[in-house]
Amino acid sequence: MVIISESKASRYSGYSKTQFRYGMTYVVITFVVLLILNIYCSQTCQELFYESKKTSMVEKCLLASDEIGKLEVLNPTTVAQAVSQMESLKVTRLIVTDTSGSALFDSAGEAAGTYVLFPEILTAMEGNDVCSWKYHDGTVDTRAAAPIDYSGTMVGCVYITEYDTVQGGLIQSMQRTVLRISLLLEAVVILFTILFSFTFSRRLNRIMTSMRIIQEGDYTHKVNMGGNDELTILGNEFNDLTERLKNSEEKRSRFVSDASHELKTPLASIKLLADSILQYDMDLETVREFVGDIGDEAERLNRMTAKLLSLTRAEDAASQESEIIYMAPTVRRVARMLKQNALQSKVSFQLDLDSDTPILILEDDLYQIVFNLMENGIKYNQPGGILSVRLYREEDNAVLQVSDTGAGIPEDALSHIFERFYRVDKARSRATGGSGLGLSIVRTIVQRNRGEIQVYSVLGQGSTFTVTFPAFDAEVDKT
Repeated sequence: MVIISESKASRYSGYSKTQFRYGMTYVVITFVVLLILNIYCSQTCQELFYESKKTSMVEKCLLASDEIGKLEVLNPTTVAQAVSQMESLKVTRLIVTDTSGSALFDSAGEAAGTYVLFPEILTAMEGNDVCSWKYHDGTVDTRAAAPIDYSGTMVGCVYITEYDTVQGGLIQSMQRTVLRISLLLEAVVILFTILFSFTFSRRLNRIMTSMRIIQEGDYTHKVNMGGNDELTILGNEFNDLTERLKNSEEKRSRFVSDASHELKTPLASIKLLADSILQYDMDLETVREFVGDIGDEAERLNRMTAKLLSLTRAEDAASQESEIIYMAPTVRRVARMLKQNALQSKVSFQLDLDSDTPILILEDDLYQIVFNLMENGIKYNQPGGILSVRLYREEDNAVLQVSDTGAGIPEDALSHIFERFYRVDKARSRATGGSGLGLSIVRTIVQRNRGEIQVYSVLGQGSTFTVTFPAFDAEVDKT
């Protein structure tokens, strides 16, 4: 059972509110877009109908103007006779005026004998064809006017109106259809937003809950997102991070346990020796022997802590400026440092350093790698054995190879020798002062410098450690 604190709950609530705001913003934006689209479609539809209607109305005006313009005498009687012959016009109202705007004929019978000064008529009096329209409540009210010419002289104008409920109803139907579609789309958007926000919130809260569980120390927990979207990728990355945290925690716990165990042995020995000196009457020679043993254990502790510090520095070291150097001078320097150790162990050196290749590395790092490998080659060699160090080039790589003629490493131990505190022969390692950290330090430094390390061993014949670095071809001083 996972208990979520009040601060965490408020944080989740904050996420939900944020998602709600984002969802509402999305709904408002889509609403505005659909509204603009609705207005645009409505206006476009009306303009298309208007263009079609305008052409038809102007043609009707010109037709009536041409017929009336053939009359030699323009009066109410002659105009009425001419209009009666134009049954095909089929307009709601037709008015014919003279040049002063007085109505000679009005099909509605309302304006006959009066002045009709509609805007369209005034425009037609100036010699222009004109058409205007209005749409309201499913009805299209269209008005058009054109001048009447007789032998090149304007003698009046024709004004017609038409109330079209068919096209008006069509426009109204299209507007309603577009509105319904827009409302339906908006409803779908709102529904989709609600579902998406709910799903997104639920999946995100699943990740947040998993983070809370991980914070409590349960690194075995995994989040299962499902799907194939960004949150799924985030969940997978979260699981990978959890797995790395789990491995790191296991390594840390094992390291602490191993370090405690390794440090406990020399400390226990020191305490036992000191207690023996204090509790028992001993002659001076025995006391000196016990004190010497205490010094040996203290030196062993000193070496172990130094190795631990080296390992920590190797793992935590930030990127540093490397150097372009040859490996041979460092190998010779290490050989001089370990010459006395080799003489004491009756081990002879065999150096083949002529095929050297420059690499990019810190000299201190290279020194520590070579020192640890050669020191191990002396410690675990046979009396009268040989320690061989060879440098050569292999394609684009520079290779350092350290071989000994010792007892070798069992096959089942080869995969563990680079682990911290691992020792093949624990009794012999303690006798030689081994801490089980040297090879772990070597591997860490090699990997930090973009290299690789491999080991090959045969029981009874010895072991060979091969370190490979990318070659850095440049003109450098070999000294």
